[in-house]
Amino acid sequence: MSARPPGRVAYVNARLLDPASGLDARGALLTEGETIVEVGPGQLAGGLPADVEIIDCRGACLAPGLVDMRVQLREPGEEHKESLQSAGEAAVAGGVTSMVCLPNTHPVIDDVATVEFVARRARKIGLAKVYPYAAATKGLAGQELAEIGLLAEAGALAFTDGLKAIKNAQVMRRALSYAATFGLMIVQHPEEPSLADGGAMNEGEMASRLGLPGIPPAAEAIMLERDMRLVEITGGRYHAAHLSTAEGIDVVRRARERGLPVTADTAPPYFALNEFAVGDYRTFAKLSPPLRSEEDRQAVVAALKEGVIDAIASDHAPQDQDSKRLPFALAECGGVGLESLLAVTLELAHNGHLSLLQAIERLTWAPARLLGLPAGQLKAGAAADLVLFDPDRPWIIDPENFRSKSKNSPFDGRPVQGRVLRTVVDGRAVFVGDA
Repeated sequence: MSARPPGRVAYVNARLLDPASGLDARGALLTEGETIVEVGPGQLAGGLPADVEIIDCRGACLAPGLVDMRVQLREPGEEHKESLQSAGEAAVAGGVTSMVCLPNTHPVIDDVATVEFVARRARKIGLAKVYPYAAATKGLAGQELAEIGLLAEAGALAFTDGLKAIKNAQVMRRALSYAATFGLMIVQHPEEPSLADGGAMNEGEMASRLGLPGIPPAAEAIMLERDMRLVEITGGRYHAAHLSTAEGIDVVRRARERGLPVTADTAPPYFALNEFAVGDYRTFAKLSPPLRSEEDRQAVVAALKEGVIDAIASDHAPQDQDSKRLPFALAECGGVGLESLLAVTLELAHNGHLSLLQAIERLTWAPARLLGLPAGQLKAGAAADLVLFDPDRPWIIDPENFRSKSKNSPFDGRPVQGRVLRTVVDGRAVFVGDA
């Protein structure tokens, strides 16, 4: 890819979507170099500046690039499943211009050198921007706090033990207190480990019929109930990742009503699929947390509508064939999600649960705001990180066409609407789809 800085580019005949300002109107946007310089319904009506490249959007939607706040990149350590290069290619094909990676790499992102390595590698590749979470505890062992202050200084956005809950209440209390002194957020995988241990799918009739050990929905709520008490004691910022149950949502709702600094996200599988997707032991539908009941799925949709769940993340968790083509109870959890994130989220708009602007807000401005990222807005002076998409174009999800190294999508074969036409990072077109 050329390192030459982009010149002036005018995006005309666009449906501009800017959730931060509430803008949803026909108009134009002008970028110069890495920055947006003009945007709005009346912009460029008096003619275009000289030496400008014109992109005719033909009525397609132009929005801030997606900000994916939960991605497993697998580099360093498991590059056979995914690498920064392949994840970057998958991200921009899905309209994602910023992604935040979990610290469960090998080695774990729990020291300054590894934080800097990830940022440096991503910059060199030059696709989607990558920001790391750092481990809340050293080695993700749940015992000793990582150097939160130093890691934040090096560029870590927030702190989490990734796929593991911080199960020790005293350690979680210290993490919240320490992070609070820096105004930083602790991101929890809300699942009581002893209740989830050995479980393969959601506990209930379906699990009994399949003869699989279950993970009760209460595992999510119990961990959240405990953590809300600790937030109350410490005043620390707390974020619940991938909410999946009505009970868990209820705990977060009550905490927010009491004014606690608690936020939450979910992922497309939890509002678009339920436990029946496991079908006949389909390991691509084995996720963590597991796919839940239809009642839980509906509760997640309602919580997104209500705003109890702030953001939607892909929860991208690439696994190779050897990890998935096993008996269900032995297979690894996780599904790839970068390239299906936008299309599956748009189902919320197509089905009338959210407006198009609200759906885009959950993918852009909301996660950027939670993490303090300079992203997720269409405004003069902002970075020219953009996605151009046709919200109605139909396609069928076929993981064999994904840029991701791994193909383990729980949405394999699903018909969807919404296709990325162009992705722009710092003014450069890093992905151009079929016209």
